[in-house]
Amino acid sequence: MTSFYQELNKSGKMSDEKENAQSRASVDKWIFRLLLLLIGVMPLIVLANVEQVVSPLISNIDTLSSGTKGDLFTHYKSLFVIIITVIAGVMLLAKVFFMNGQIRKTPINYAIGLFAFAIILSTVFSPNITIALNGQYNRSDGAISWLCYLALMFIAMNIEYPKNVIKYVMYTMMPFVFINLFIITMNFYGKDLLQYGWMQKLVSSALPEGASISEGSTLVGTLNQWNYMSGMFAIMVVMYLTAAILEKHIVRAVGYLVTAVVSAAVMLMSLSTSGFLTFSVMMVVILFVAFRSEKKVQSFALIAVFLIASAPVLHVLASKNAQVWTESIGFVVKSNPYLKEEPIEATSIKSDMQFDWMTKKAYAAEKFELPVLPGRATAAGSGRMYIWDKTIDIVKERPIVGNGLDTLVYNFPHYNIDARAGLFDENVITDKPHNMYVGWLYGTGIIGLLSVVALILFSIFNPLKTAIKNNSAVVWILGIAWGAYLIQAVFNDSLPGISAPMWVIAGMLLAIALNTKPKMN
Repeated sequence: MTSFYQELNKSGKMSDEKENAQSRASVDKWIFRLLLLLIGVMPLIVLANVEQVVSPLISNIDTLSSGTKGDLFTHYKSLFVIIITVIAGVMLLAKVFFMNGQIRKTPINYAIGLFAFAIILSTVFSPNITIALNGQYNRSDGAISWLCYLALMFIAMNIEYPKNVIKYVMYTMMPFVFINLFIITMNFYGKDLLQYGWMQKLVSSALPEGASISEGSTLVGTLNQWNYMSGMFAIMVVMYLTAAILEKHIVRAVGYLVTAVVSAAVMLMSLSTSGFLTFSVMMVVILFVAFRSEKKVQSFALIAVFLIASAPVLHVLASKNAQVWTESIGFVVKSNPYLKEEPIEATSIKSDMQFDWMTKKAYAAEKFELPVLPGRATAAGSGRMYIWDKTIDIVKERPIVGNGLDTLVYNFPHYNIDARAGLFDENVITDKPHNMYVGWLYGTGIIGLLSVVALILFSIFNPLKTAIKNNSAVVWILGIAWGAYLIQAVFNDSLPGISAPMWVIAGMLLAIALNTKPKMN
């Protein structure tokens, strides 16, 4: 009798485990769908929002003052991120607590937890706590957004993926590429979509009655600004190019290659060097991947086709606007063959000499000398070096916990006379550090920076080790996309439309890398 019940209990346990396994697989499938929805749909959201901004400063400068302000690009994106994070988080918790699910044991969990703690700590002790929590009204890059990114990464790390996961990711992000090609091409050729009535009605559909889009607004793409477009589409270029050279199915390989060329066109029309630099650095890695691929000839042939196809694109775009060359090839080759030299107008040197003589004569008796102002110039990186230097000075005042994320505009020394030599104009308002790493240091202090650097190092070296040992196409593709994001971050800041998809991709990368068994020799 005892043996009978023992066997019955054992069969019951097996039945329960089988049911749990099926439930876990179902939950993973739905979480994966939510993550695809996030990376495919969220970056495309462009909806106007109006809110009452309460500034921590009393100022007559519009950027720094309180008032009703509008945004097109980030409010609803960040809201979408929060909703997906909450739903996916609840599903993961249900899997763990009710379906016998497991959390992957990895040192990166500690880095994620420490960085989250640093974000919370910096927000609590921030002089501008409300801004640090939500971020600026037109950036939404505060603590809430960053905690969501970390949560999404953690969620993506702890689910199982189908074998053709990379195909789903590639297909999901294609609409983002081609829709932005249409938008930025219209803008590039002087037919901005936001000037059309139907587009204004579409993007202002969520505005309250009486509110409207201000005159002069433009639509570069579904991301905020040129620099962000350039950085994001450099990521798209290298991701799709890598997918093309590693894809065994020739039709899909051609599709990925076309998408890579289209992404390169968008990157060039974004008129920012950050994307081209990111692409140039990552090409070294892509060449290494091509050398290790099973079909080396096909891989290098596809790279050659990409470069040949991109050349006429560059020519056509630079013929329309010479700045396309300046912001890409012009970073290496200083002469611009597309730049038409304008004749220099003659100036009256005599008049200037006369004024100088008259000034000296007038003030010779008093021996009065005017202060010498810094000459107008732009620091390295289009003024970025000046911004970084001044931001580091602010960090020195609160080095441990930082000042709170996305609060720089309220603490930066605006109208500093030194800005003449750094930003060319002392009247420039600096609202962001133009460097994600400097932004982390400023916002979360040394604790936050060290923890996120540890997180990044693990997210690079562990997948890289797996990719080299197993030559995994999925790990290479996602890893190169993640690497490109980290490189462009040296020149750009974070936004929901860029960071949320990339931290999800990082989570997928780690899940697949940690779950990949080494090949037997």
